[in-house]
Amino acid sequence: MKNKDSLDSVCGALCYALGIAPPLRSALPNDSLCRYIDESLAGKKVSRVFMYNPDAVAEWLYHKLPHMFKEAKEHSDIEIPLCSVMPSVTPVCFGTLYTGAQPDIHGIKSYTKPVITIDTFFDALIRSSKKAAIISTSGDSMSKIFLERDMDYFIYDTIEQVNAKACELIIDDSYDFIAVYNGNYDSYMHKFAPLSSEALGELRCNVRTYGMFCELIAEHWKAHDTLVGFAMDHGCHEIDGGCGSHGLDMEEDLNIIHLYKVIKSVQDIN
Repeated sequence: MKNKDSLDSVCGALCYALGIAPPLRSALPNDSLCRYIDESLAGKKVSRVFMYNPDAVAEWLYHKLPHMFKEAKEHSDIEIPLCSVMPSVTPVCFGTLYTGAQPDIHGIKSYTKPVITIDTFFDALIRSSKKAAIISTSGDSMSKIFLERDMDYFIYDTIEQVNAKACELIIDDSYDFIAVYNGNYDSYMHKFAPLSSEALGELRCNVRTYGMFCELIAEHWKAHDTLVGFAMDHGCHEIDGGCGSHGLDMEEDLNIIHLYKVIKSVQDIN
C-alpha cells in the first residue's frame, strides 16, 4: 500500500518549523511534522534547518535492514512515511520536495533538469532574509534545478568535496538553511542492485555521514534550535540483470521514510 502523506507536504512543514510563509503553490504542511515541532519547542520555532538529501533510499530498505540506519535512527525523533511523486525520478521528486507542488505545477515531469521558475522553498527563505546554501555534486539535479536565486551554491566534482564543504559551513555557523545532496547510493544501486554489497556500502556511508553532520551541528550550532532531516527523494527496486532502477508507479519506488529531529539550543536544553 502506498503511504498516505505526499512528499509535497514536507515543504510547508519546513516553513512552519521556521515560522516563515510557504511558497505560493505549496501544499498543506505535513501534520505529523508540524505537531512534532510544536511539541518539541512548546510552540516556538526553529531558527535553522539542515537537510541531508540522499538519493533512492527506499522505505523498504529501512524496514528490511534497520541496522544499516543506526546513526540516522540515533539522530531522529520522528519517522515520516511519505509517498513520492510520479515519475519517481530525482529532479521530479526534489522539485516537489522543495516547492511543495506536484510535478504538473513545478514543471519537471521527466528526467530533465531545467531551473524551476515557480516559487520555491528557497525563495521563501530569501524573502524572510534567511541565508541558504545548496551543496551538491556537479551535473546532479540539486546542482541545477534551483539555480538563479540569491543564495549560495557549492558545486563539486566529488561527494567527498561536498561533504567536506558541508562540515566547513556547519563549523562556520552562519547559514540558516543547508541542503546537502549525496547520490552515491543511487549510483551504485543502479549498477549493482539495491541490496548489493557495493550499494549497501554506500548506504552506510550516507547514514554515517548524516550522523557526523548531526554531531557537528550539536557542537557548533549551540545557540540555535535546529531541525535536521534525513530526507530522500524516492525509492528503488531491482530489475532483470542484477541492476537497480526507479521511476515506476509502485510502492518500492514511491514509498520513502524521512527522519527528523530538533537539536535544541543550549538555552532550551537548560
